[in-house]
Amino acid sequence: MPRPSRFTLLSSFAVALRGLREAVFEQRNVRIQIAAAAVVNLLAAWLKVSATEWLVLWLCIALVLTAELLNTAIETVVDLASPEQHELARKSKDIAAGAVLLVSMISAGIGLTVFIPPLLKLLRSGGAV
Repeated sequence: MPRPSRFTLLSSFAVALRGLREAVFEQRNVRIQIAAAAVVNLLAAWLKVSATEWLVLWLCIALVLTAELLNTAIETVVDLASPEQHELARKSKDIAAGAVLLVSMISAGIGLTVFIPPLLKLLRSGGAV
């Protein structure tokens, strides 16, 4: 089996980065998810969450962003394959959007589970972190 060339690996990274750039600049929901991720990171740093909590939060962020990117890819392919209105195209896009909603809701629940205890402790202590 021939070894893949370095150029192929670098090209793969370039293509992937181009896809990320296109998603960020063209998709409002991707930008919203990135802004939410920034807020989560700032809040986690301010509340000094544990290393385990950081890992769980980053995993949630990764899952939400991945779901959003896959949703965007599915919508793009469906639009290409079926530019006119079609029930199956609508169903496919709705299911992909539902996956993003599901992951986002579960991640929000996890975020609340991580953030509420230290926020309550902060409120009870009079605001000292």
